[in-house]
Amino acid sequence: MKIAAVQAAISYGDVDANYHIADQAVEAAAAADADIVVLSELWNTSFYPPDVYNLADEEGKRTKAFLSDEAKRHHVHIVGGSVANKKQGKLYNSTFVVDRTGQVVGEYDKVHLFTPGKEDTVFTPGDPLNIFELDGVKMASIICYDVRFGEWVRMAALAGAQILFVPAAWPNPRLGHWQILNQARAIENQMFVVAVNSCGKAGEYQFCGGSMIIDPWGKVLSQADGREQIITSDVDLSVIEGIRHSINVFRDRRPELYHL
Repeated sequence: MKIAAVQAAISYGDVDANYHIADQAVEAAAAADADIVVLSELWNTSFYPPDVYNLADEEGKRTKAFLSDEAKRHHVHIVGGSVANKKQGKLYNSTFVVDRTGQVVGEYDKVHLFTPGKEDTVFTPGDPLNIFELDGVKMASIICYDVRFGEWVRMAALAGAQILFVPAAWPNPRLGHWQILNQARAIENQMFVVAVNSCGKAGEYQFCGGSMIIDPWGKVLSQADGREQIITSDVDLSVIEGIRHSINVFRDRRPELYHL
């Protein structure tokens, strides 16, 4: 299974330009023989212009139609990063996952909103974790700040997810945190982590790039620098079985002692 992570400089508040950027990126990733293409956080608006509510998708209609068409046309699965999305008058930071037949197989609204960036004053938090399947493999997608909450990712692992996607808009000053947190989530949950960041500047934020594909040992299989680029890696799921046989943290857990 080959995964492509799209690290793009999102145009601040220019929705039409951003759909064009995504279109070009999916085409390029498909040309690299990717099975799964992954976009970054809030790729339709960037993070986040003052008029984000007015720019947001409505019930995910444009995004789902766009991703469905891209998936069918290029015969790839797409983990659609996230978009600003209005539902029943409230604004959400929403992920849509589309399989290569164009069917929406997963939806998720960001649960942990980034209070230092006042995301919680604009967006509404989501609720359930979403486990989806692509090519018979269980996977999960969280969004950016969610990765700081280890218990949230552990829930995905306990539900059987073997690959975790982390679309983000992560800023420069915390590049070190970005790298360590994603590697830690991979190691402690013995899963692959595909961490897809933005690059470039949006408003007051300068995004650090550094997108990564990480194996269950915490080894970085592919990593971007701070520029626009698409990174790819082949993912061997048998590695998960091997590491869980040699270091079986799931068998050795003591959940009866964990009072969270």
